[in-house]
Amino acid sequence: MTDPADISKHLLAATEAAASLDALEVVRVEALGKQGRVTQLLKTLGGMSPEERLANGPAIHALREAVTAAIAARKAHLEQVALDAQLASEALDMTLPVDAVAPGTIHPVSQVMDEMAEIFADLGFAVATGPEIEDDWHNFSALNIPETHPARAMQDTFYLEPKAKAAGDGQGPSSDGGGFAADADRAKPEPPMVLRTHTSPVQIRTMLAQKPPIRIIAPGRVYRSDWDATHTPMFHQIEGLVIDKGITLGHLKWTLETFLKAFFERDDIVLRLRPSYFPFTEPSAEVDVGWTMVDGRKRLGGSEGWMELLGSGMVHPRVIAACGLDPAEWQGFAFGVGVDRLAMLKYGMDDLRPFFEADVRWLKHHGFSALDVPTLSGGVGASA
Repeated sequence: MTDPADISKHLLAATEAAASLDALEVVRVEALGKQGRVTQLLKTLGGMSPEERLANGPAIHALREAVTAAIAARKAHLEQVALDAQLASEALDMTLPVDAVAPGTIHPVSQVMDEMAEIFADLGFAVATGPEIEDDWHNFSALNIPETHPARAMQDTFYLEPKAKAAGDGQGPSSDGGGFAADADRAKPEPPMVLRTHTSPVQIRTMLAQKPPIRIIAPGRVYRSDWDATHTPMFHQIEGLVIDKGITLGHLKWTLETFLKAFFERDDIVLRLRPSYFPFTEPSAEVDVGWTMVDGRKRLGGSEGWMELLGSGMVHPRVIAACGLDPAEWQGFAFGVGVDRLAMLKYGMDDLRPFFEADVRWLKHHGFSALDVPTLSGGVGASA
C-alpha cells in the first residue's frame, strides 16, 4: 500500500478504532515511527525528480498532517475519558459519617483543651489568649517574680537575642563634651524578650485591658528548657483567674473541685490544699487529688494516697496593684495546670515526649474521633 489516499484511509480508521492510549500508541508508531508508513513515504521524496516532488509532495505532506492531527485528537479524547472514569471512581459520598472517609484523629491535647473549655464555660469563664513571645515585665516583674528568682535563669527560660538601640541622634559625642556617656547611652539594650514560661502573662494583660469582675481561663503553649519523660521544652498549660469583691480560698477550692469532678467524671474526687509558695499568689497552695489502689493500679478517687496535680492561690496584692487595681477593693484567685499532664492522667499515657513526635501510629492509637465533641450533657470524656 503506497498510495497516500489508501494509507490515509487505513490509518485514520485505525486511529478512530483505538480504544485505549496503548492501542493508539501502536497506530502512531505504525504511521509516524522511524519505520512508519508515512515516514517511509516522506523518505521517497529525496529520490524523486523536481517534477515528481512537485506532483507527489503535497499529497504526502497532507497525509502526515492529517494523521498527526487525528492521533492528537484521539489521544485528547481518550485522556479525558480516563480522567472522567478516575474522578467517578474517587468521588466521596458526603452523606457518609466522617469516620468512614477521614482517617485522621484529634490530638489528645486538643481534645482535653476542648473538654476543659466546655466545663469552665458552664462556670461562667471566658477564654483569653496572649502572645507566646513576651517581654520581661509581663512574664516576670508584673507577677512579683524578683530579679534573683531561679525561673529567670538562662537554663530555665528561653531568652531571645537582644537588640541594641541608638539613643539621641547617634552622631558622636554630645556637644557638652560627654562623649563617653553618649557612647554608653547609644548601646542601651531593649527590654529582655522571652518565650513565655507560663500563661500567667495573659492574666496580667486581661487585668490591664478590662475592668473587674473577671473570670477567664488562659490555655496555650509555654516554653521551658527541659526534656525527659515528664517534661518537654514546649508544653501546654491552662490557667484560671477570678477577680471580684469578697473572693476567698473557699471559692477557689469549690471551683477546682467542681472542675475536676466534671473532667474526670467521678463524684468521689477528693482534694487536699497543701501550703506552698508562688511569687504571684499569697497564700499559695499545691492541690493534691486523692487516689485508691484498684487491681494493683492507682485510680483517682478516695484518699488512700495523694497525687500532686496543680498549683493555685489567692492573687498577690502586688500583682493586683501592678495592674492598676486597688487590692483593698478587689481580690481574686488563680490556678494553673499542665494540659498534657491532665491528658496523660485521664487517658493512661505514661510518657510526655510522644505528644510532640508526630508519630502517626501513636496519634491513631491515642487520638480521638472528630465526632467526639465534648459536651456537659453527653459527658466530656471520650474513648481514645
